[in-house]
Amino acid sequence: MSIYTNLLLALGLAMDAFAVSVANGSTAKRFRFGQAFKLALLCGLFQGIMPVIGWAIGFNFKDFISAADHWVAFALLAIIGGKMIYDDLKGDAENEAASEKSTGFYSLLLLALATSIDALAVGFSLTFLHSILFPVILIGLITFVLSLTGVYLGHNYKRFGHGKARIVGGIILIAIGIKILVEHLSA
Repeated sequence: MSIYTNLLLALGLAMDAFAVSVANGSTAKRFRFGQAFKLALLCGLFQGIMPVIGWAIGFNFKDFISAADHWVAFALLAIIGGKMIYDDLKGDAENEAASEKSTGFYSLLLLALATSIDALAVGFSLTFLHSILFPVILIGLITFVLSLTGVYLGHNYKRFGHGKARIVGGIILIAIGIKILVEHLSA
């Protein structure tokens, strides 16, 4: 995968964490860098670890799916991206409620886990790569930076539209799925 594809993948996966971070920051009475850093660190770690888990599981079954891996990658990315768009359009009340809850460590941990489930599924679609070290580091780093920025923006601009980040993320993931499918079918 090119650096641009890796960058777009990382941005697409980071959008859920960014949206939750903006919402988390908008509910805080005052900006606390330590809390923002914890949330960003947990989101970055989970977003980086989950694709590795998905890749490892998928890699063990690579021989079974090698003839259709591009279809599997497309389907997973399209489903994940579509769900992100759908959740935003229907006003996903669970995500809104979760982001307004306490900022304790376990709440932050659950938020990070909840926003990284899609990264696990994306890991399955990366089984065509021999090494996912670069994409995983990029995913974790971009998620960390966007999450930290999101808490700050959410706190300072309470009316900032955080929901649209999920739509953009969903569109990016679907576009990457289409790109993978077209590349493999034309090769």
